[in-house]
Amino acid sequence: MIAEVIVDISNGEVDRVFDYNVPSALVLKRGMRVSVPFGRRNIEGYVMKLKESSDLPADKLKSIYSSLDEYAVITEEMFSLMSFMREKYRLRIIDVLRLFIPSQMRGGRVRELKKQYVGLRDEFVGVDVDEYVKKSAHAQRDVCFYLMENGETPLAEMNENFSAAAVRNLIARDVLYVTSVEIKRTPYSSVAESIDEERELTSSQKAAYSVVRSEKNSTFLLHGVTGSGKTEVYMRCISDALTAGKSAIMLVPEISLTPQVFKVFKARFGDEVAILHSGLSAGERFDEWRRLLCGEARVAVGARSAIFAPVKDIGVIIIDEEHDSSYVSESNPRYQTCEVAVRRAEYNGCNLIMGSATPSIESYYYAVNGRYRLVEMNTRVNERALPKMHIVDMTKEYAAGNNGIFSRRLESELYDCVNGGNQAIIFLNRRGYSSYVMCRSCGYVAKCERCDVSLVYHKDEDMLKCHYCGNRYSMLDVCPMCKSPHIKRGFVGTQQLVERLEEMFPGKEILRMDNDTTQTKDSHVRILERFASKKASVLVGTQMIAKGHDFPDVTLVGIVDADMSLHFNDYRSSERTYQLITQVSGRAGRDAKAGKVVLQTYSPNHYVYRFAASGDYKGFYEKEINLRELTKYPPFSKIVRVLVTSENENDAFETLKKIYDDAMNYVNLHRDDFAYAAAMKSPVKRIQSKFRMQMLARITGGTEKAVSKIYDITDKYKNNKATCFVEINPNNLS
Repeated sequence: MIAEVIVDISNGEVDRVFDYNVPSALVLKRGMRVSVPFGRRNIEGYVMKLKESSDLPADKLKSIYSSLDEYAVITEEMFSLMSFMREKYRLRIIDVLRLFIPSQMRGGRVRELKKQYVGLRDEFVGVDVDEYVKKSAHAQRDVCFYLMENGETPLAEMNENFSAAAVRNLIARDVLYVTSVEIKRTPYSSVAESIDEERELTSSQKAAYSVVRSEKNSTFLLHGVTGSGKTEVYMRCISDALTAGKSAIMLVPEISLTPQVFKVFKARFGDEVAILHSGLSAGERFDEWRRLLCGEARVAVGARSAIFAPVKDIGVIIIDEEHDSSYVSESNPRYQTCEVAVRRAEYNGCNLIMGSATPSIESYYYAVNGRYRLVEMNTRVNERALPKMHIVDMTKEYAAGNNGIFSRRLESELYDCVNGGNQAIIFLNRRGYSSYVMCRSCGYVAKCERCDVSLVYHKDEDMLKCHYCGNRYSMLDVCPMCKSPHIKRGFVGTQQLVERLEEMFPGKEILRMDNDTTQTKDSHVRILERFASKKASVLVGTQMIAKGHDFPDVTLVGIVDADMSLHFNDYRSSERTYQLITQVSGRAGRDAKAGKVVLQTYSPNHYVYRFAASGDYKGFYEKEINLRELTKYPPFSKIVRVLVTSENENDAFETLKKIYDDAMNYVNLHRDDFAYAAAMKSPVKRIQSKFRMQMLARITGGTEKAVSKIYDITDKYKNNKATCFVEINPNNLS
């Protein structure tokens, strides 16, 4: 028997299968991990195919050493998905396969956790100890008496409380047996102790659920306002899948949301639910993945990577907050979660439900035009009103002499909220204390040595940090250029907000939730649980607090700098601003208490704020889709970016020039299919000591052929001096 094996090396030179002999004693299946000789070392690989013979001479074939698992880790569906992703995104085989298993599983860095137990063999149970243990062997007799009374006991516990030598002696004489029991590492084991029954649906939920369950193998866009009860509709659809003997995948955009969603789903579906995301320990992730693979759990809940959950016979796939940019992988391997989900839904013949209060412009366009089925939920549960939004013109605040972080309106509302025993959420999508540090005398701005970005000041550590590569620098006392002591700190960050709130509310706890406060395991859970239990009055945070969270006592949301995402040089800037504002506003007034939103801006007349204040998504969509059609941006085109990076600027330039010149030959022959094509330095010219250059193209016709051609050209000029990637409709053009 011959096995075709792909070795676990991410290199284009070996991105192909190699033939190996299968020893007669080895039982293999397609998809199993194996250990094989490769060059001068042993390496892991995956069995891609089993066959009777090889085209290579027998004396040229090496033999597989061993299988690494007793089961196939790559399912037949995953092989199909691998082929799709290789063709769609031009990925290496091994890079796709690595997506399908926990990363720590490779190299044997994580395995099953087993605990040894010891017990008295059956033939000695009820027998007088004198018959098999000498009266003088007091330690052995103590062990036997204890096990007679208490039964099977952990071996470590016996060794700790009794003579380890006595235990070993009894095992050696077959008086005691030793057995291994696998211990499952359960994440968030304390969060899901309650039981939740199905709730009576509102008329809006009933209508949505009825439409979804009436169709098969369809893609739905569930457009429901914040607080409309989309989660209950999701759970009904998952319940139907489980009843039919099928499985389900539920995706959420942020790790911070996952524990909350997991708790809700665990309360409804119990041990059928497994959680997958990068915030778990290696052991927890491995055990949850195996529970899904072997069918112990049938509902996979998690962030983007959970789309690769090894569940079989899927009955429904759900992508909550489908508009969120985190569903696009922006590092190798690059892929779009929605497209992968569509593929898995087609393979399993199941429904795909994408839900959001603020759908992406592209998704809503596809729904309006029939590619997706549009389902709408326009009212909150129990007909609660959406929070009232007050827009504050910060130019008037400045003219009135208010140079503080908070407007007079927001400060007043904060006092009323907190002193009234309620809670507030303050949103600012900028972590740290100050976004930059500048010399007032000569204009010098502190920048990272490895990246073309300004450093952010973090007051709690008194350090300057680069948010791209993580480099840290001492805070400046004087300007390194002109030696001036007049150092200015730039825009306010979340740390500075907390400092101001602690001055306003002495004795009240203020929580902060951003990338700096959520580095440790379960930190998201601890912060959210503390806020949910009303131990803190105010939660300050970045976009990770903007969506999905449900706190009944939050009556006020403050948006400190609404303009932050509005003026980016990006065609999605208005859309992202609308989405963020609407999502974070939706955290207020979700229960019986009415909610308020205070939005601070220097552009109060911008159409984004007008539509956000009235909750008019359709009005915003009509305005935005007309602009997109006029300017030929997606969904009326496809943006392709070729990104070239290198530690040598000239190597990056030369590689991009070759790609651009070749691509322009094609562009010039198909001018009507291109709205734009140009090459340039990236807006962020250097990250982690690598220079960045890019080619951008907007394709309006012959899209698939043109994209394929650009992939071909880029592949042709890949070299060992520069790294080249093709990105389709990238989230970040910087």
